[in-house]
Amino acid sequence: MAYRSGGAAAVGLVGLLRMVPSAVLAPLLSPLADRGRRERVLVVVSTVRGLATAAAAALVAVDGPVAVVYALAVVSTIAATLFRPAHSALLPSLCHTGHELASANVVRGLLDSAATLIGPRLAAVLLGLSGVEMVFAVSAAASLWSAALVVGLRYDAPPRPDAGRASRLLPEAAEGLRAVASNGGLLLVFGLGAAQALTRGALTVLSVVAAIELLGTGESGVGALMTSVGVGAVLGSLAASLLVSTTHLGRWFALGIGLWGLPLAIVGSVPVEPVALGVLALIGVGNALVDVAGFTLMARMARDEVLARVFGVFESVVALSVGLGSLVASLLVERFDTSTALIVVGLVCPVLATLALSRLGRLDLAVGALDEDVTLLRGVSMLAPLPLPAVEGLARGLRPFEVAAGETVFRQGDTGDEWFVIESGTVDVLGDGQVVTTLGPGEGFGEIALLRDTPRTATVVAREDLHLRALCADHFVPVVLGHPHSTRRAGADVDELLDRFHPHEEE
Repeated sequence: MAYRSGGAAAVGLVGLLRMVPSAVLAPLLSPLADRGRRERVLVVVSTVRGLATAAAAALVAVDGPVAVVYALAVVSTIAATLFRPAHSALLPSLCHTGHELASANVVRGLLDSAATLIGPRLAAVLLGLSGVEMVFAVSAAASLWSAALVVGLRYDAPPRPDAGRASRLLPEAAEGLRAVASNGGLLLVFGLGAAQALTRGALTVLSVVAAIELLGTGESGVGALMTSVGVGAVLGSLAASLLVSTTHLGRWFALGIGLWGLPLAIVGSVPVEPVALGVLALIGVGNALVDVAGFTLMARMARDEVLARVFGVFESVVALSVGLGSLVASLLVERFDTSTALIVVGLVCPVLATLALSRLGRLDLAVGALDEDVTLLRGVSMLAPLPLPAVEGLARGLRPFEVAAGETVFRQGDTGDEWFVIESGTVDVLGDGQVVTTLGPGEGFGEIALLRDTPRTATVVAREDLHLRALCADHFVPVVLGHPHSTRRAGADVDELLDRFHPHEEE
């Protein structure tokens, strides 16, 4: 409709205007998901959307005021803006390893792609069978069903700030911006994500113009092109489950970014419908890789306490870039021609992805090192129940600590201010001068003094050269005691150790 009334420029302007509300609201509302339990935010959002859409369905059925229907649609849209940041921030807390998180993002990408492909076609069927009110009613039921599913979610959530401080939304949103600005890895992923979103926005214009003016397939051809992208996204999500590993996320991300643009350049160079349908499916594959690798990388690099705000900023960047992309594409078509616009836009992502390859490779190395530390900590009994963000938080605070054979790590009666985990080597644990036990790689010690707030209850001596990782008490204690499962496990472990060292409370 926009193309018929105003050409490519009208399509681009509409695309930009559609994105403005999400761009403004996402970073402003996302602090709400960093307070309290994130699944409750999802329940509220889904319930509000369901009730608003159900009310719209009822009004349409009785020919109610159109203005009220529009207002309800706005309410639903505002609520939806908070869903993706909250959902993206919640997923890591349901996982225990980076591989689990990547796998969860594969499943989410597959479901998103399938819903994007099936949803419009289901709406068309419902419109044909009944009317708009039925589309609204089914959408409302889906939202309320989503809320019901999340209500039953059980997991070990960390303590979070009170959710009732509405007056602090702006400062908290600014903290999310600072978290992104201070992290070079996040800035790189955000920049490439913005390029991909710009290309996505351009595609909304170029698919219309290319189908009508370049390929000669008319308006029906627009649907065929976008269906090809959707099919590619579903197939790409299935392939991502076999291809993506946590050690090469940056490289897969670069490939996905490149696949977002290259097919457009090919269509611009070879404007033939079968070629267009085939190569545009690769955009869907690229989208699957970008979603899996990009969202997993962001979750691994950002601190859990600001994670929803980081994703909120990302949603804002994406929304602005999509809107800008649609406008840029329309201006290119008006200034040059459709083929030139396709080639210019299509080269943006491949060029940027190629330039970023070395930095993404370093990002892979950093994530790999983080995985090694997570694996080391996971071997400690009291830390095993912790969700991935908590263990990663501990891993980021580890520092290397070396002790030569025969030297003492700490003595019985010392003030305890650090916890240790053995990377290599062995130690003797002595209570009142007697060897109580010997510890080796992957085992931790020093927790009794920290968790019970007592002096050191044993002396620890290196039997051979030691490579330890140390964690300060201020970092260790709040995490261990901030999760019910790890608190119980730590309490049981400490009691067992104290019983072994009887009659004193040695470690």
